[in-house]
Amino acid sequence: MKFYFFHLMPYGPLDPDWDKTHEAAWVTLPNSYYDPKEGHKLYNRYLDELVRADELGFDGVCVNEHHQTAYGLMPAPNVLAGALARQTKNAKICVLGRALPILDNPLSIAEEYAMLDNLSGGRLIAGFVRGIGCEYHSSMANPGYSLARFQEAHDLIVEAWTREGPFPFDGDHYRFQYVNLWPRPYQTPHPPVWVPSQGSQETVDWAAHPDRRYTYLITFSPTESVIKNLNAYRDRCSAYGYDCPPDQLGWALPLYVAETDAIAKKEAGAAIESLFNKFLKTPAQYKLPPGYSSMRSYKFVMEVKYKFREEYLSVDKLMENGMFLCGSPETVFERLAELQGKMGFGQLVTMLQFGTLSAELTEKNTRLFAAEVMPRLRKVGVSPTVAAE
Repeated sequence: MKFYFFHLMPYGPLDPDWDKTHEAAWVTLPNSYYDPKEGHKLYNRYLDELVRADELGFDGVCVNEHHQTAYGLMPAPNVLAGALARQTKNAKICVLGRALPILDNPLSIAEEYAMLDNLSGGRLIAGFVRGIGCEYHSSMANPGYSLARFQEAHDLIVEAWTREGPFPFDGDHYRFQYVNLWPRPYQTPHPPVWVPSQGSQETVDWAAHPDRRYTYLITFSPTESVIKNLNAYRDRCSAYGYDCPPDQLGWALPLYVAETDAIAKKEAGAAIESLFNKFLKTPAQYKLPPGYSSMRSYKFVMEVKYKFREEYLSVDKLMENGMFLCGSPETVFERLAELQGKMGFGQLVTMLQFGTLSAELTEKNTRLFAAEVMPRLRKVGVSPTVAAE
């Protein structure tokens, strides 16, 4: 199993009473709530936390993209990934990921990722996403073209990375007379691609295709939903005629480790509740704009995922449905080993800072996980032959 430290970079100093007058932490929350002096402190603190993960032996450090929200201060993740490429030594630099359909020039992403791959010496993992519904309200992109633009933008980027230029690209949504990427990626034929998802059936079909075989990463979901999604992806790989390896399956979730189960729950409870009940607060029309997905996918996501968010999610409820793991090193190890046996994932993307969790508790959590949980999980799910090598 491989381990990644994923940071959302939330705006922790947000007025705790904001939700009494505003319906969402996304799109329409006035930016008067944001203090640039606090933002300066947070960016530097969060980068330090990512660098520490590299020093502690995590396989990768991860950033992502969101716009107009207190949930995550990363409208330009390439800026942060560039800083990390210089400050880290061994960890992969994962951008999970760039929202392709909301851009008019996907070649800019091809260029950014190629630069990061060169700067890091081939440590980039390139994440591609369609972007959640909120991004379409922020960018005024048409959600009805989301899937088609995503797939076409992806094809353009991969061609730009792998095909000798200059050459023309004439698609339905993007047209370029000259595609001639400078610089080309460091990795051959291109950086590995991950596809974070909330369960779209179209994404499962597309990412599992033999031409791609991309790592499929499930985020923010109850364990029952994760099992269904990863099984659906594995089944789709089988239908395409190949066995899905563990490295092609990923799970992202927040977790917290402390000396005992009781201490862990006490230290992390308020912060994890702030993430799910404050920072993720969004009306349905923002999350699922018309035309974004098929009715089949809407129904699937609503039934297995969003129904849990219609009520207040206490730390106990989050632990019960598996959206948050919390406890002593032994408890967290045993639970993760059990769930890996049910899910088969080979990539674990940990959120060790979440919501309003302080710098001190984030460091404690990271160090305990790295020292007392991560080493014991390294060979979980690995075949005896590989483990003996």
